[in-house]
Amino acid sequence: MNEKEEAPENRLRRELPAEVPAQVPRAEAPEQAAEPRLTGRQRLVNGLWPPRVTRAQLIVALLLFGLGFGLAVQVASNSDGDDALRGARQEDLVRILDELDDRTQRLEDEKQDLEGQRDELENSSDQAEEARKQRIEKERQLGILAGTVAAQGPGITMTIDDTKGTVEAHMLLDAVQELRAAGAEAIQVNGVRVVAGTYLTESGKSVSVDGNKIDAPYRFQVIGKPQDLEPALNIPGGVVQMLEKEQATVTVERSDKIVVDALRVAKRPDYARSSSS
Repeated sequence: MNEKEEAPENRLRRELPAEVPAQVPRAEAPEQAAEPRLTGRQRLVNGLWPPRVTRAQLIVALLLFGLGFGLAVQVASNSDGDDALRGARQEDLVRILDELDDRTQRLEDEKQDLEGQRDELENSSDQAEEARKQRIEKERQLGILAGTVAAQGPGITMTIDDTKGTVEAHMLLDAVQELRAAGAEAIQVNGVRVVAGTYLTESGKSVSVDGNKIDAPYRFQVIGKPQDLEPALNIPGGVVQMLEKEQATVTVERSDKIVVDALRVAKRPDYARSSSS
């Protein structure tokens, strides 16, 4: 039998595929399509929205708001001050600048003094000892003002020779007040210490200082800056001219060392007590 006379069943078998592919098991089924990958911008948006506010972030936000509000108020205040200065006259601006310069200088001097005290305390190995020394120095300064401690330093000696007996107590008191106004730190007259409560009275033809009778010539020993004390006495219409009109002779001498050694007895107050006790 040739090919043309081939049996029908053989022809049908040849035309069909040799094997029918078996059904793919479920376990070996192809994987489902993967989700699309997100870009960096999309991930950033997903991280920021919806916002997740923590308690710490809320506190920081409130603090930043308060700081911004304070800065705004400060800027507004400065603006108001600038507007006021823009409307001021030139003379007022010059005066304001002078006052600011003086205040700045005073603050700078105080700063230097405080820094010096601070350095002394910091460099001292025993701060308690340093504090004790400062307390003693303070007591000494107060003693000089109260007249209970002797003092020495630069100053002047003023001698009033009253041969005519025309110098009165109030004239000497004017001299004391003028010296105090010029910066005198310690004064004694004819061996009597002059303090804050000193009074001068007439005593016959003489003068009494706190009840102590003194006679001419009147000799003032004054501790202070000589460059300030002497000109204060010699100003026109001042103490020297007033005494010379009374025919008194006045001499003023500067000195690098004036000794004020007349002492006053410290009186214990009857009623006043320290508020720290």
